[in-house]
Amino acid sequence: MARAPFTSFPFVLITLLSILHLSHCKTLKRDVKALNEIKASLGWRVVYAWVDDDPCGDGDLPPWSGVTCSTVGDYRVVTELEVYAVSIVGPFPTAVTSLLDLTRLDLHNNKLTGPIPPQIGRLKRLKILNLRWNKLQDAIPPEIGELKSLTHLYLSFNNFKGEIPKELANLQDLRYLYLHENRLTGRIPPELGTLQNLRHLDAGNNHLVGTIRELIRIEGCFPALRNLYLNNNYFTGGMPAQLANLTSLEILYLSYNKMSGVIPSSVARIPKLTYL
Repeated sequence: MARAPFTSFPFVLITLLSILHLSHCKTLKRDVKALNEIKASLGWRVVYAWVDDDPCGDGDLPPWSGVTCSTVGDYRVVTELEVYAVSIVGPFPTAVTSLLDLTRLDLHNNKLTGPIPPQIGRLKRLKILNLRWNKLQDAIPPEIGELKSLTHLYLSFNNFKGEIPKELANLQDLRYLYLHENRLTGRIPPELGTLQNLRHLDAGNNHLVGTIRELIRIEGCFPALRNLYLNNNYFTGGMPAQLANLTSLEILYLSYNKMSGVIPSSVARIPKLTYL
């Protein structure tokens, strides 16, 4: 008589325990505390969907609206927070900077005020930071330059003032940088030209000064840059022939500045230039 396949009892037990462990995996207390502090302090309009005490969901309850979680080891952690266009009023929620596993933070199109706290530099895993269309003010904190994983930075349509921090040049993975429609002053740091992956730079509609020659003075600068918007500022001087070295450039907006002189013929040799 053929024998029935033998299944090890310890193996079955371990498998069942693993399944039970994953199904009862708890959210890291640090993240639970941070999200509940945000919920309590700002009175967000999304709180009607933020029920229970666990932002990652518990049992039959789904995660809070706009909250995405992942399992890391024995715990769940918050990896994305997207709460936008809900008219959130108040200062930037500093408790967000305790969500150390965030890869995406999107609070755009609200009514956040005050500065971005320097603690933003704690979010080392952050890839996308979207704070555009708020009422944020004061200087852009240099601590943003500590977010080495950042690929997208959206700070446009706010009330930021002061100079663009040269520490942004530390963001070697950065691809998109949106700074337009603020009150930024001073010169754009030429160190931004060392960003090998930067494709889009928009600093239009500010109070920036300087010359284009200063901006592109570093040899081999902006190798991947496709779109450059510097319109509606106070740039002076002329269009340098070295612009032709930006061989990836497709869009160049320099209108409404204080520039003068001739347009060099070398600009016509930028191979992909479509809009000038």
